[in-house]
Amino acid sequence: MKKIPAILIAHTFCGYIFAQTIKTQNVPDAVKAKFTTLYPEVKNVSWEKENNQSEVEFKQNTMEVSVFIDATGILTQTGILIQTETAIPVKSLPHAITYYLAKNLPGKKINEAAKIVNAKGIVTYEAEVGDDDYIFDADGNFLRKELEDSTEDDD
Repeated sequence: MKKIPAILIAHTFCGYIFAQTIKTQNVPDAVKAKFTTLYPEVKNVSWEKENNQSEVEFKQNTMEVSVFIDATGILTQTGILIQTETAIPVKSLPHAITYYLAKNLPGKKINEAAKIVNAKGIVTYEAEVGDDDYIFDADGNFLRKELEDSTEDDD
């Protein structure tokens, strides 16, 4: 999750998600080619591998952006564009979410928050606490916890 709006492409939330930083040379050529086509002006990027997809993070006009691209690098109308994720102030999370986290994780701080809208227009929220992301529906009902892998590999 980022503190500024982010776009996520080709991302499936099934169970727990583990991300691993990867070197640019280990990113499939089709993924790099698609990214270059979408964002030819962007030069400074970092890559992660997540659920058989490549995530590229970069700054664009002071906004931090994340793009998920599947291994083939193909983006189509038939389901590849999955969702957008926009960072929001923690205080903008629905009360039910902050209440749930305070009750279930006493003394823990919400580091970051995001509003997620999938391709069907369904809204969910993400609250990062420690190294984990907690996902909630639009009404603030807890859906799942996603673990983040802190394994890093420098470029």
